[in-house]
Amino acid sequence: MEAGGEMVIQLPGHSGSPGSGEAVVLRHKEVHHFFFVPFREQPIYSTRAHVFQIDPSTKKNWVPTSKHAVTVSYFYDSTRNVYRIISLDGTKAIINSTITPNMTFTKTSQKFGQWADSRANTVYGLGFSSERHLTKFADKFAEYKEAARLAKEKSLEKMDLASSPSQESAPGEIQSPLTPESVNGTGDDAAMSPQDVPTPITESLPEPLPITQSFTHSPTITKHWEAELAALKGNNAKLTAALLESTANVKQWKQQLAAYQEEAERLHKRVTELECMSGQTNVIKSQKTELNQTIEELESALKAKEEEIERLKEEVDRTKEIQEQKDALAQKLQETDLRNKELEGQLSALEQRLDNSQVEQETFRKDLKTLLEILDGKIFELTELRDNLAKLIESSS
Repeated sequence: MEAGGEMVIQLPGHSGSPGSGEAVVLRHKEVHHFFFVPFREQPIYSTRAHVFQIDPSTKKNWVPTSKHAVTVSYFYDSTRNVYRIISLDGTKAIINSTITPNMTFTKTSQKFGQWADSRANTVYGLGFSSERHLTKFADKFAEYKEAARLAKEKSLEKMDLASSPSQESAPGEIQSPLTPESVNGTGDDAAMSPQDVPTPITESLPEPLPITQSFTHSPTITKHWEAELAALKGNNAKLTAALLESTANVKQWKQQLAAYQEEAERLHKRVTELECMSGQTNVIKSQKTELNQTIEELESALKAKEEEIERLKEEVDRTKEIQEQKDALAQKLQETDLRNKELEGQLSALEQRLDNSQVEQETFRKDLKTLLEILDGKIFELTELRDNLAKLIESSS
């Protein structure tokens, strides 16, 4: 989804409801880099399943994160020797789990399995259409888990570390027994509900760690760049107007800030004077309390204004970045126009050559027709000559 000329991609969250996630905002330049630079991760196995996450409040019930069966893929990063499980529902990543040697994939029924991800601070559950798909996924999990363990040991050997790999999580106490109930549905897209899946096995999970996400996209064409350029021009105009307004507001806020500081200094001096006064202890105390409250309010207002100033500075920086993106897109559009003109020139030259060739062919046909007419005349004359010679021979004999 897009908001204000920016693309928002939601990654699975570390806390809150299972459907929630962190919104990663990519600007246009970042989207271009994000989608057009070849990625080092490649999918190595894919299947389809219904995706669930454990309810963070109860740690006992499953909450579906996809309305229908979605593609669940294993990805391998050859540069870092890392295996990940990734699933997308549209542009939203509902699974982003890095496989570690400490993870365990548990089959809780004939069509359902789960594993705990300590980094994402959650438990994922997958409902498959058949036991065969579940078994295949579990086998792949075990295979890539072993590969991750070997890669980790190899990395430790290279670094000459004597310590053993740290345990990321330990199995916790089972809060509810497993049920033999299997996942309903006959196809990959059969609807599933939390009541159709087994009770999850909960595990103790540490604090979440940051996660990343990879996506792919196809190249765009000239019309896309033109639309992007038009959108950026509109956004640039809006941001320029907002920047001018914000600049005026900043000046006003600076004046207010100076006034607040002067008022605070005056109030401090007043407090000092009141404390030095004798015979009015009770009055001084009450006034001091009021003045302290006023000072706190002014300090809060001052802090809010400083935060607003920082936000406006960030908006100015974003405006500069958008201007740079607009210039880059304009340059690419200009290059595309030049290329189109070159192609049009080549096309015109080819059409001219085709017209010349047609003219030459027409001239050749006319010359050939004339030559055939002359040849017919010569043949006719030779025929008459032959007849005359024959008659002459007959008359002489």
